[in-house]
Amino acid sequence: MQIRPADFDDPALGMFLQQHLDEMAPTAPAESRHALPLDGLRAPGVQLRVAYDDSGSIVATGALAALAPDHEELKSMRTDPRRRGQGIAGQVLDHLLADARARDVARVSLETGSMDFFAPARALYRKAGFVPCGPFGSYREDPHSVFLTLLL
Repeated sequence: MQIRPADFDDPALGMFLQQHLDEMAPTAPAESRHALPLDGLRAPGVQLRVAYDDSGSIVATGALAALAPDHEELKSMRTDPRRRGQGIAGQVLDHLLADARARDVARVSLETGSMDFFAPARALYRKAGFVPCGPFGSYREDPHSVFLTLLL
């Protein structure tokens, strides 16, 4: 597997990210869904990484978005549903956290869903050392959201 910066001109990336949004749609009301669309991932201060398998197919994505000079948010973590349970998300998360450490980021926080659908994601983040925290950035308390943070 290779993890590289996103090629926003790749139509497969647009489809992969749209599938992420579509997959999130039934999990919570619109105001409680915080996945970024493609244009949001192009914004300054956002670094999207894409994991490719040996055939060149996209198998996962993950991004870091700047909140403050030393605080970033984990965004757009998604693994192809056919590839879940193979450790790919953990590799992408490790890659992103190593990148944040190399850039002297002190804290990485995230918002994920509170529903059963997101239980594997919450387990992954807790295994990596993330701990519960309150809302950060522009987030507000929401029963559909779980907030986690990691000091690097």
